[in-house]
Amino acid sequence: MFGRRVRCWCAVRVVAVILGVFASGFAGAAAGAELSFERDVRPILKANCFHCHGEGERTKGGLDARLRHLLVKGGESGPAIVPGKPDASRLFELIRKGEMPKGEHKLSAAQVETIGRWIAGGARTLRTEPEQLGKEPYFTEEERSFWAFQPVKRPPVPRRNPGDPGRNPIDAFLLAKLRANGLAFSPAADKRTLIRRASFDLLGLPPTPEEVEAFVVDKSPSAYERLIQRLLDSPHYGERWGRHWLDVAGYADSDGYTEADPVRGYAYKFRDYVIRSFNADKPFDRFIVEQLAGDELVKPPLKNLPADAIETLTATGFLRMAPDGTASTNLEARVTRNAVVADTLKIVSTSLLGLTMGCAECHDHRYDPIPQVDYYRFRAIFEPALDWKNWRAPAARLLSLQTDADRAKAAAVEAEAAKLDAARKLKEEGFIEATLAKEIAKLPENLREPAREARKTAADKRTPAQQKLLKEFPSLNVSPGSLYLYDSKAAAELKKAAEEAAAKRATKPVEDFLHVLTEGAGPLPATHLFHRGDPDQPKASVEPGEPVVLAAAHPAKIPAKDAALTSSGRRLALAKSLTDGGHPLTARVLVNRVWMHHFGRGLVGTPGDFGFLGERPTHPELLDWLASEFVAQGWSLKKLHQLILTSHAWQQIATRSAEGDRIDPDNRLLGRMSIRRLEAETIRDAMLAVGGKLNPKLYGPPVPVMEDDVGQIIIGKENKDGEGKPGAWIPLNNEEFRRSLYVIAQRSRPLGMLEAFDAPVMEPNCEARNATTVAPQSLMLMNNQQVLALAEHLARRVQEEAGAEARAQAVRAWSLAYSVRPTEAQTRAAVGHLAAQAAHYRAQAAKVVTPVAATTTTAASTKAKVAEPVKAPEPELAALTSLCHALLSANAFLYVD
Repeated sequence: MFGRRVRCWCAVRVVAVILGVFASGFAGAAAGAELSFERDVRPILKANCFHCHGEGERTKGGLDARLRHLLVKGGESGPAIVPGKPDASRLFELIRKGEMPKGEHKLSAAQVETIGRWIAGGARTLRTEPEQLGKEPYFTEEERSFWAFQPVKRPPVPRRNPGDPGRNPIDAFLLAKLRANGLAFSPAADKRTLIRRASFDLLGLPPTPEEVEAFVVDKSPSAYERLIQRLLDSPHYGERWGRHWLDVAGYADSDGYTEADPVRGYAYKFRDYVIRSFNADKPFDRFIVEQLAGDELVKPPLKNLPADAIETLTATGFLRMAPDGTASTNLEARVTRNAVVADTLKIVSTSLLGLTMGCAECHDHRYDPIPQVDYYRFRAIFEPALDWKNWRAPAARLLSLQTDADRAKAAAVEAEAAKLDAARKLKEEGFIEATLAKEIAKLPENLREPAREARKTAADKRTPAQQKLLKEFPSLNVSPGSLYLYDSKAAAELKKAAEEAAAKRATKPVEDFLHVLTEGAGPLPATHLFHRGDPDQPKASVEPGEPVVLAAAHPAKIPAKDAALTSSGRRLALAKSLTDGGHPLTARVLVNRVWMHHFGRGLVGTPGDFGFLGERPTHPELLDWLASEFVAQGWSLKKLHQLILTSHAWQQIATRSAEGDRIDPDNRLLGRMSIRRLEAETIRDAMLAVGGKLNPKLYGPPVPVMEDDVGQIIIGKENKDGEGKPGAWIPLNNEEFRRSLYVIAQRSRPLGMLEAFDAPVMEPNCEARNATTVAPQSLMLMNNQQVLALAEHLARRVQEEAGAEARAQAVRAWSLAYSVRPTEAQTRAAVGHLAAQAAHYRAQAAKVVTPVAATTTTAASTKAKVAEPVKAPEPELAALTSLCHALLSANAFLYVD
């Protein structure tokens, strides 16, 4: 889990390539169409052969496979292909037998067939090839014209017919494609479904029954728009959508990399910065610039900083989120340092560019037109701040926020405390002298003067006779630490004086720090291309820059040094390039992520990979229209939310149809809404909310976690004794009921309740979450003490709000958990369950049993609270708790339609 991960991201995709997904992913020739080298064959060879036959310093066997005519020319073994004769072509013979490519991974049957058909058809090319290739990267027309590398163009909105559902441009784009496939939109969902869907979507929390009823009875035409605006204005919006960004940023409260996994004490300030930015609807272009180059926006020196400068600097925590093992002295420094740089580039490239730049660290990218030199040009942008040869360990990168005024006040306080110390010292010396005099007086007269001399003599200067004397009469060894044994009253004055000095020192301003990225002093480092990614094999130096393949659509210049800044200005130049409104990737990537979180799947199904291995957009025109609209609306995320959530597409029912399942089983055309499971944090937060226990406090240091007596990670302060066993529960003052966003994100200690529902461990970030359905989830919901405790909290709330009547309890519990009233059949079943369970618990009332749940979520799972048998809860509460437990464990709670 810890240590260096796979260096080349391509490796994690190899299985897909072997299964032939890669071949189809290049939109190769349709059945019966003539195959070409550029479109159909070269991508296969690039992924599997170029690294040995063309891109290295020397070509193996003298064969360069990058051009068709070079294959015909061949190498040391003669021509690699004979056009029109696959059986006479050595290349085809070797790949068919599995002898090439060398190593574990072979071509799929479909890829072998494609190459054979291409040779049989005459080994066709689409255009005249260059005679030879130089050292500069060579891109085919197909690579240069790839959709993601083209400028964003605002397409016209498709024409809508009278009576079409929705009045939103989004609906026009979607409906046009639905109709082209013989489908249509589904009807709009009812108001109860919509408010529950919108609340979870924008806040990550369920609506209260009162909010539901108010929306249902509101008949005004603007009721829905006002609902969306109210949710966007909630401070919980920033928590919900900030969590999405923290995923792609790789947010963690610990360094990771090693098993020690040191805690990052100030990383939470970046989390809070993100929440504030989302709540304020900070323009996303500014949000990006601050995270990439906030330090380059603040005028040095970085001291006595105003609040806005602190906020801007805090943003650079984005570039400090990668796992970082450089504090360890037991690891090879060059490896750990370069791992931090590599992971930081992965976070930046996947989150903002939608490109797997990391695949070009050791060699040219196997699939995308990103040569290795482009990776190191991109690295050069960040290397002045992440200089692996002049490295700063995590602690050395912390920025003190102590001002000159703070230092002056601290010095003044220290001077006053020192006076108290001096006065106490005088008293202490007096007490010791008086006590020593009393003890010497007890000695025989002939020993009194030698005793005085022995005490006056420094310990390391004493004669053997003096040492013997003090050893024979230990009562003479009066010291500050032993004074209480002779004069308890004197020791208690002295203790009070020490406490006064300590209290005085406690008034010093606390020195606070920021977890930031800044450039070091000194000359700018040279960035070198590493042969096969090995820092011990540096090659030519490179200048900073973006991927060359983007230059045609978006020329960008990253200066080696901006003369107007004291820093290099490289990251600021990159940030401005990404956010100038003309970049082909940034806005597309961002709106696709937003779409993914609203619909469960992006218009591009691979949000971190817009390259050749990624999926193609299902609605490319809509993606470009949204990207252009996002920029035109000032990069406002809240306006984008309003646009999407007011579309008919988002408001559809989630009911499947036979025709829709036949034509579009994965709902990629969006003829209905997709049912989605709540994320891990949202499940826990929703349980806290419906149980009335959610602590709405914003911001601040993370809530701690600990191991319980069975090794599960739960919320709580570590309380193990010397034998490693949990001790008494340490109160958290309701911090245990805060949103999951605020629970410490320690890579090696994920909260057990969240881990079961696919909460990601950041290595280095999370492009898109999994939503698995596995047996341990049901077991966790059934047996987890925190879930049981939350069920009891819900039961107590229901008792308080609905009274003792079973029918009213069932209605209230349903309304809280599901935002709907139960049907008559459900009500009768719930009433019957409550009666049966109450009778059961009543029969057990005389017995001593382990409680169904304790009084707090974490106390329930600590040894001190659970081990001792206690009297069973009231039968009616136990019965209602069991009903609430069932409600919280059901799909109706875990999923949103």
